[in-house]
Amino acid sequence: MKSTYRRSILMLASMALCGASLSALAQANFPSQTLKIVVPFTPGTGMDTIARVVAPRLSEKLGQPVVVQNQPGASGNIGADAVAKSAADGYTILMGANTMLMASQMYKSVSFDPVKDFSSVSMAAYGSLMLVAHPKTGIKSVADLVSQVKAKPGSVSFGSPGVGTPHHMAMELFKLETNTFMLHVPYRGSAGYTQDLLGGELNVGFLPVHIAQGFVKNGRLNALAVGSPKRHPVAPDVPTFEEMGVKRIDVDLWYAFFVPSKTPSAVVTRLNTEMAAILRQTDVKEILGKAGMDAMASTPAELTSIVAKDYPRWGSVIRTKQISAD
Repeated sequence: MKSTYRRSILMLASMALCGASLSALAQANFPSQTLKIVVPFTPGTGMDTIARVVAPRLSEKLGQPVVVQNQPGASGNIGADAVAKSAADGYTILMGANTMLMASQMYKSVSFDPVKDFSSVSMAAYGSLMLVAHPKTGIKSVADLVSQVKAKPGSVSFGSPGVGTPHHMAMELFKLETNTFMLHVPYRGSAGYTQDLLGGELNVGFLPVHIAQGFVKNGRLNALAVGSPKRHPVAPDVPTFEEMGVKRIDVDLWYAFFVPSKTPSAVVTRLNTEMAAILRQTDVKEILGKAGMDAMASTPAELTSIVAKDYPRWGSVIRTKQISAD
């Protein structure tokens, strides 16, 4: 009996060591097969642009094919959920954004946790938003907007490309911080929203700074403030919200790469190293810049810190304003 017991223990120990050795070997040989970057939105979006710029360059550095797979639906939740449930081996990568932290809290039936179910790889890019007003409103500054709205609550309308989009959430945060009320008019996409903002059907709204600045320069819109911590080089004359006395309105869009949680740290480090090098390339910066994004890498720890800060911040806005996308 004792002999049989000892043999069983030795066999189990041998199997454990063998498994550990195979795991270490797999990490050392990473990558040994095709990698996939899942974009949880349709082609042509900011996330898709980043993924398709990075994929061929990552393939060259890793010596393996890197394919981009669009898996849209439920404001990005479907694609994110698929990655969260995939093998934690580094071969399936999520092209994520801060919208993931918002959408996952607006839908009731979400089966993944954007904080616990992913390991951060690297930040990829930022996209700043600018608050603008139609000239016919007479609103030329943040102070003008707050004064007009408080004098007659509900008289000012703002639009967005849809419920829960960064444009919408940025304005909800602004309303909370300034204790104001404005009428929200959600659209199905950016085209109709932008057209009505330019036509004066909407009074104010957020637009990507690269798009907004062109309309500001030709007098079709008034620039009020940028939603980044510092002034943006595309619009250096436009103040930040903090300069205008409104605190905590950092509403930059950010895009980043994630893998399933429990992915080996050595694999995460390899992906981070290669992606950071790609995002520093001049041609990559130029391509993303033309698409309205500023390429920016980070360490996994830096990205994890940003996620940990933004998740509860947007969750508070969603709960306070009772925003639901179901």
